[in-house]
Amino acid sequence: MMMSYREKMICSILLLITLTSCVSGPLVVDVTQSSYQAEENHDVTLEWIFKTTTDGSFKSISISCAMLTVPRPFILFHLHEGVEVSESQHERFAGRVQFDKDVLREGRLRLHMSRLRTNDSGVYLCRVNAGDDGGSRDCHLNVTAERVRPKPETPNSSSGGRDASTTGSPSQAESLGWIVLYCVLGLIVVVTLLGFSWGLYRYLPRKQHSMIPSLP
Repeated sequence: MMMSYREKMICSILLLITLTSCVSGPLVVDVTQSSYQAEENHDVTLEWIFKTTTDGSFKSISISCAMLTVPRPFILFHLHEGVEVSESQHERFAGRVQFDKDVLREGRLRLHMSRLRTNDSGVYLCRVNAGDDGGSRDCHLNVTAERVRPKPETPNSSSGGRDASTTGSPSQAESLGWIVLYCVLGLIVVVTLLGFSWGLYRYLPRKQHSMIPSLP
């Protein structure tokens, strides 16, 4: 059965990565970190650095990166003569890997991985070829399960949330009821005193007038 162009390309990349340990060149490839620690559903940036004798153009640079797994590695990123070959990327990394073109001219390969999964944990190897020079280096990524963080409490969360902000807590409603009751009782007392005072005021002059003796 004839293999398609994509299958041939993937086989060539896998063969290139497999032979990395047997092939050496003057191009030195290194990593900024040998190990990365990240959390599920978060992002991480894997970075490789290399020195090349090219004129600053990455058109002559080819890069093959893969996650080393058994029985075969998964292609993470493939750049052929400065052009990204997305067809070579394994489906598990589809839409989750981007590289920084701006720093590639400086001899830096940055792969931004988003929406991490726990099964992304493993060893990642990148092979860089620039003309007749080539080199490779690997790093390790460990992705842990996402921790469940408690939601921050809001001022009204203990009182029933949105409804509580309108009606208030039971203690507040009870206090308001007592205040209203005291105000009503106070008003009754004031009205009673005013009525008593008015009646007394009208009664006293009549009483005093009746007590004065009449002239002969």
